[in-house]
Amino acid sequence: MLPCMTSEPEQQIGVGTQDAFQRLWTPHRMAYIQGENKPSGPGADDGCPFCSIPAKSDEDGLIVRRGEHVYAVLNLYPYNGGHLMTVPYRHVADYTDLTVPETAELAELTKQAMTALRTASGAHGFNIGMNQGAVAGAGIAAHLHQHIVPRWGGDTNFMPVVGQTKVLPQLLGDTRKMLADAWPES
Repeated sequence: MLPCMTSEPEQQIGVGTQDAFQRLWTPHRMAYIQGENKPSGPGADDGCPFCSIPAKSDEDGLIVRRGEHVYAVLNLYPYNGGHLMTVPYRHVADYTDLTVPETAELAELTKQAMTALRTASGAHGFNIGMNQGAVAGAGIAAHLHQHIVPRWGGDTNFMPVVGQTKVLPQLLGDTRKMLADAWPES
């Protein structure tokens, strides 16, 4: 056995329980799987998280930018670090039901999100889109939201394929602050 294998690893403050990386832990995924914070129905008063988030502070709601008609918020269950969503304040399900000002601001905040993500994290590309309706994969179909997912060359590895786990190396609150600080002035 190698000498380094026989000694105890150095304990570092703030790394959690010492387990020599014997397990994968992504507790936020269980909340999503179990439907935590899912609305009980299609109405704005049925527990829609996108309707309740704007009443919170930016830090508590993970809001990166507030506009007049639309806000940008970090996804609680991100596909990649920095995964944002642009969301109209108004509880509306379908893109065709947006007003002209809502549509314009959704597009503008999406452009600004891309700029902020490039500035803050050097994103190489993006997946941008929205799922319209439950059959199209919308987790919360009753309230329209557009995903802005930053991508980097080589950002997919064995973890999502074998471990069905995405490694996010930063706390959401820290990501929110980094992106808010990098958001372009309008």
